[in-house]
Amino acid sequence: MDTPRTSPAPGLLGTGVPEAAEAAEAVSDDRLTVMGLLAETWSGLSVRSAMRLAEHGLSPVEFEVMIRLARSPMGLLRMTDLSGQTSLTTSGVTRVVDRLVDRGLVARQACSTDRRTTYAVISDAGRDRLAAALPGHLDLIETWLVGPLRGPVDAEGAGLAPFVASLRRLRDELVPCATAGSAGPLPPPRPST
Repeated sequence: MDTPRTSPAPGLLGTGVPEAAEAAEAVSDDRLTVMGLLAETWSGLSVRSAMRLAEHGLSPVEFEVMIRLARSPMGLLRMTDLSGQTSLTTSGVTRVVDRLVDRGLVARQACSTDRRTTYAVISDAGRDRLAAALPGHLDLIETWLVGPLRGPVDAEGAGLAPFVASLRRLRDELVPCATAGSAGPLPPPRPST
């Protein structure tokens, strides 16, 4: 039985059709280079980081949850804020927190003023685990990310401070909830008068 032949998309074989020229120009676009460099850099850092964290029995997402808790006032965040600060859905945060609770690294705490609110709280064991993992993690960051960017800003404006400022600007546009709850727990609601 003969299989039907399909024709290639018009203009993608370099036939001189305008679409081919546009496609060739688009493939060479510098924006693709920027995105590719970012993806390759993140991939390299992620692999190295995951291996380093695994030495301490942590996955990258578990580490992210614990570090965000540890850096928050009183070591706690509402589960919804934790979701906003990470790339996890609320159900994803629940699963990660469940694993960390089972291992004694995080606890759950009910809000005293709003029974609908639950906080994730880093435990002393969680702080100890972070204390063990952080020196190697910070060394990795210094070696592969921050160290190469240290020094004075060069003629092209490259350096650590402009890089950090650019990352913050991009983060604030792409993930506006990334700092949700970082000011600490919300004060209790005022009684109605």
